[in-house]
Amino acid sequence: MLASHLIAPGKIDLIEVSEPELSPISPLGSGRGEIIFQPETTCLCGSDLPYFSGSDEWEIEIGHSLHEMIGTVTATNGQRWKEGDRVLAVPVMQQGLRERFVLDELRTIPIATNIPEEHALMAQPLGTAIFALKKLPNLLDQTVAVVGQGPMGQLMNASLSNMGAREIIGVDLLESRLQVSPQMGATATICNQNCNLIEALREILKGELPDIVIETVGHADQQFNLCIDLCRENGRILVFGVPPETIDQVRWRDLLFKNITVHTSINPDFERDFPLAMKWLSEGRIDVAPIITHRFPLAEIQQAFDLFQNRTDGVLKVIVEFPSLH
Repeated sequence: MLASHLIAPGKIDLIEVSEPELSPISPLGSGRGEIIFQPETTCLCGSDLPYFSGSDEWEIEIGHSLHEMIGTVTATNGQRWKEGDRVLAVPVMQQGLRERFVLDELRTIPIATNIPEEHALMAQPLGTAIFALKKLPNLLDQTVAVVGQGPMGQLMNASLSNMGAREIIGVDLLESRLQVSPQMGATATICNQNCNLIEALREILKGELPDIVIETVGHADQQFNLCIDLCRENGRILVFGVPPETIDQVRWRDLLFKNITVHTSINPDFERDFPLAMKWLSEGRIDVAPIITHRFPLAEIQQAFDLFQNRTDGVLKVIVEFPSLH
């Protein structure tokens, strides 16, 4: 079967690897089983790019990098699923770029069947947004700036709108992304390529700065200091974008003197957050169609990553379709 092999920064190849095998008895204990999972519909995420570009601190291994996918259980030594069941799965350490792999059955959830499968797939990233926003004590009637209007910034817009925020201001350097933001719940947008962002925010908010600023850029391009500038005194910053291991020149004194509270977020709950996201999608609370912009077959995974990394052609979410073996 095929799996990814990052042979150089920005260069991905598909190589033959051995088929995965289940242990006769699950090594997880406590009655937990494992499955062999076969991806069929998956998509790229910003957190896959550091592996692809070779800029991440974590070791690059076979199977990097995919982690949000829908597919079929082809075998199991547990009781939760049976062969042929279709589930949403999240592989460990994003090593999901392979035709089949072994996975803890608890890293899966049922999929909604009343919406397109690629929409149900968005329950994984949407679940991470929901988990993060639960860190904030209140969103009803709050003003929020979302810095970064990539796929996750767009899902933040939609979630904030669903949870009652008064103003949701999308901020990005790319006009193409901001064109999508109003469809995803943003009440205003600002392109900070050539403007005074603070003045633009104050104009929208009648002289004030946002109650909450959400950082959804992350990695090497993280904008934590910008979020400090944009947040009002006694406000809150939610750091959602995965940061580098260390961030130099963080203006901690400015953060301190503005009495800003900082929230972080990682590792949503498979029993609550991802199922809740799937429920929202199934109920039509959030329409993710505007952020799904491109589709590629597995054989064109290099082109998919190139497009996603270069942020051209209005790209947001890139769907990758695995060959069907049914």
